[in-house]
Amino acid sequence: MNTLLKNLGLIIVLLGVVCLVIYHLALPSNALLVASLVLEATGILLYILLGRHLQ
Repeated sequence: MNTLLKNLGLIIVLLGVVCLVIYHLALPSNALLVASLVLEATGILLYILLGRHLQ
């Protein structure tokens, strides 16, 4: 379970990257850009905070 929590931030960042790929290849929409920004920022913060907390 701790491994999943440690990698949760990376998974969220990857979801943000998937949003950017969809934006670039299929559907240029500002909503996808905002979603990817929120997902990537949240993922990076979670990765840092959970990495420190679960050491």
